[in-house]
Amino acid sequence: MVTPQLRQLSVPPGHRVIFHDVSWQEFEAILEELGAHRAARLAYSQGTLEIRMPLPKHEKAKVIIGDLVKILLDALEIDCEPFGSTTFKREDMAQGVEPDDSFYIQNYGLMVGKERIDLTIDPPPDLAIEVDVTSKTQLDVYKQLGVPELWRYDNGNLQIDIYQNGEYVKSDVSPTFPNLPILEIIPRIVEQSRLEGEALR
Repeated sequence: MVTPQLRQLSVPPGHRVIFHDVSWQEFEAILEELGAHRAARLAYSQGTLEIRMPLPKHEKAKVIIGDLVKILLDALEIDCEPFGSTTFKREDMAQGVEPDDSFYIQNYGLMVGKERIDLTIDPPPDLAIEVDVTSKTQLDVYKQLGVPELWRYDNGNLQIDIYQNGEYVKSDVSPTFPNLPILEIIPRIVEQSRLEGEALR
């Protein structure tokens, strides 16, 4: 039997590939083979691996939203440690995900200087951001990992999900920015940038 190498796999932008019955060891080997410097995003849950290749539309929205979070945190003089699309994973839960962007805010002090994350010891990111263009966010993975706040941007709309008692609850207010109308600000800036070019720089 011939087993093709993962580097031979070509996923066009805007598409995704799903593999079933992938062991944790195989997931780790795939992460190693693909390396850190890649455009593809991975999500793993209980043996199912999804590899998705984002479109430019996705990447632009991701950058705008991440930049805006940094600008707001800076304006409010709130410290943070940005962790971008780091792979957050736990073998004991058979879960792993790479958000479009992520931030340690409340747990900022614990993460300064960290180059590797072990979620059996370290907390999950305080805020994770997903832009849903080619596929939907793997909500169960985030729930299993216990990410406190998740933003999902989809087709001009932002949803804020807050982790409470083992479930995600939709919220009109961001705990990170309780005094700001985040649900209005984010879509407006992303759309403005789409029509007028990069507006945050």
